Amino acid sequence: MSALPAAAPPVARAVDAVKYYGFGDTAVAALAGVSAEFAAGQFTAIMGPSGSGKSTLMHCMAGLDTLSSGQVFVGDVDLRTLDDKALTRLRRDRLGFIFQAYNLIPTLTALENITLPSSLAGREPDKQWLDHVITTVGLGDRLEHRPSELSGGQQQRVAVARALVQRPEIIFADEPTGNLDSRASGEILGFMQTAVKELGQTVVMVTHEPSAAGYADRVLFLADGRIVDEMHQPTAEAVLDRMKRFGD
Repeated sequence: MSALPAAAPPVARAVDAVKYYGFGDTAVAALAGVSAEFAAGQFTAIMGPSGSGKSTLMHCMAGLDTLSSGQVFVGDVDLRTLDDKALTRLRRDRLGFIFQAYNLIPTLTALENITLPSSLAGREPDKQWLDHVITTVGLGDRLEHRPSELSGGQQQRVAVARALVQRPEIIFADEPTGNLDSRASGEILGFMQTAVKELGQTVVMVTHEPSAAGYADRVLFLADGRIVDEMHQPTAEAVLDRMKRFGD
């Protein structure tokens, strides 16, 4: 009998992740021993009540914050082994970020914002890939507009395109639709879902919205700094029902 092919290693993983804020008797455990893996080409939503540790987990996974103990790996790289310069390089070259506040440079055009990470790294973006991403997010007629000339949904599309153009190993999205109306939210989540299904992207998204989690392939539920449940192929209704059990 032939051996089964080995499973692909996770793009990122946390091992017994612990994060304390404060010291001594006033210390609060934001993460209390979280272990999780994020597979290539998968869209994962992280949910939980306020204070559950969901944003802390994502920030530590993305190298934006450090653990008190435990490990975070991107590929086979243990983030604890990196100095500040190496960590900055890893975030620039291997990770993508989408934030609720868009984080666009107001003096740059949409196209300049999209290609900014490449410019900072001294690289020319792949023109064919750049065109494909711009077409995917529907920005072809807005490239010369500055952020102040774009709607909130259009600005977030620029942020999504900026993350995708880099072809990162994983994109971390922190409440990416929190400032958008339901129509714009649906568009952005649809673009992210397309990036996973058609472009092979890996996305980890923190959200408090069951409707947003319904676009994901799986949902991790956190409470009191621990993973308490996991749902595959979620629907908004199933996620909402699970969230109600948190009493939030």
